[in-house]
Amino acid sequence: MMRISRTAAAALLIATAAGLAGCNAAPDSVVDEPAEQPAAASASAPAAPVPAAVRPAVVQPAFVDEDTGLALRPVPGARVGADVESGALTPASWKLFAEPGSEGRRVVAVVLDGSNEVTTAAMRIGVSADASSIAACQQLPAESTGPAAGQVEIGGVPFTHFRAGDAAMSHYVSADSYRAVHGGQCVAIDLLVKGTRPEVYDPPRTPPFTTEEAQQKLQALLPAVYWQR
Repeated sequence: MMRISRTAAAALLIATAAGLAGCNAAPDSVVDEPAEQPAAASASAPAAPVPAAVRPAVVQPAFVDEDTGLALRPVPGARVGADVESGALTPASWKLFAEPGSEGRRVVAVVLDGSNEVTTAAMRIGVSADASSIAACQQLPAESTGPAAGQVEIGGVPFTHFRAGDAAMSHYVSADSYRAVHGGQCVAIDLLVKGTRPEVYDPPRTPPFTTEEAQQKLQALLPAVYWQR
C-alpha cells in the first residue's frame, strides 16, 4: 500500500479545492449585458387619430317669420302653424281684444295637442306696425281682469304681462297676454284658453284639460320664442 506524506496530502487537498472553485466560476467569455430593448412603438406605428371636437347639434327652428325675424324652436306636444278658429270671443284680429280699427297681422299660432271644440289652448302671436297700435301697445284692454302683472322677458325682449278674459252664451276665453314694442312694431303674444262649458252638452263632455293645466302648458311654450335678428 502506497503511503502519502502529510505534506503531499495537504497539497492534494489544495489542488482539489482550486479545481472545484474553477468549475463553479462563470466562463471568462460570458458577459452579462442588458437585453436589447424593442424599438419604441411610436416610431413604427402610426399616431392615433385625434378625435374631432364634439359640436352641439344645430336645432332648426320650427317657424320663422322673415319680415320680423321672429322664430320658434320646436315645441313638443303642440302643433306649430295651426290657426285658432275664430269666434265671437276670439275674432280673426291680429291680437286678442284688439281695439276697433286696429291694424296688424297674425304671425303664427301654436295649438296644444288634444285641443278640440270643447276646449282649445293656443299661443297666438301677432304684430302691428300701425302708429296708433304701437302707441297703445302696452295699454291694458277693457277685458283685463286686473292690473298689469309686471314685466316678463321673452326671447330677450321685456314684455308687459296682464290677464284678460270674457264669457258669453256658455262660451268663454281666458288669456295670459304679453305686449312689447320691438323692431318698430307692437308684438302681441296671447296664451289663450277658449271653449264651451262642458255641461251644456248632452251628455256632458269631458274637456281635454282644465284651464289651469292648459295655462301651465302654454307658459312652457314661451322659451321657444326668439328673434333671429
